[in-house]
Formats: sequence, C-alpha cells, structure tokens
Amino acid sequence: MSKQTNLTVKGQVTIPKDVRDALGLKPGEPVEIDWQGGTEAIIRKPVRDYAAERDRLVAEMRAASDRFAHLREGRPTDDIMRDIRGDDPFPP
Repeated sequence: MSKQTNLTVKGQVTIPKDVRDALGLKPGEPVEIDWQGGTEAIIRKPVRDYAAERDRLVAEMRAASDRFAHLREGRPTDDIMRDIRGDDPFPP
C-alpha cells in the first residue's frame, strides 16, 4: 500500500488516518523512522521491549523494598503498624 502526503514548512508530515489506524498510532505516541537511504524511509510503531521493561520495574521495586528494609527487620506487623499509627489503633 502506498500513500502520498505533503510536507509542511516546519518539516512535519501527516500520516493518513487509515495508516494510523492500521498501525494503532495515537496522538503523542512515538514512531520509528527507518531511513533506507536514497529516497526511501519506513515509518513504524516502535516495538516495546516488555522483558526490559519488566526487569526495570522489578529493579525499581527491589530498590524501594531495600530502602524500607530497616522498618521490617524481623518485627511483627502489629509493632510496625503501632509505630506508624501510634498506640491507639482507632484514633478519634
């Protein structure tokens, strides 16, 4: 499928609606432009690296857990909650 569009004075190109819909592109989302050299470029929706994203989130959760490790060092949950809330579990 081949489509034609115009380049604005700001160097912007409008991707036709049927192409945006077919690629699942939404306003503000990134697109990849793969320049083939010469007179050809390919526009595509970037592929998300879910494994890398998962690893990053796990690392962030571990870091957060490590930051608060001193709060749970072998202490019963009731003691921790008492430290947070005070002695009265049901304040007025």
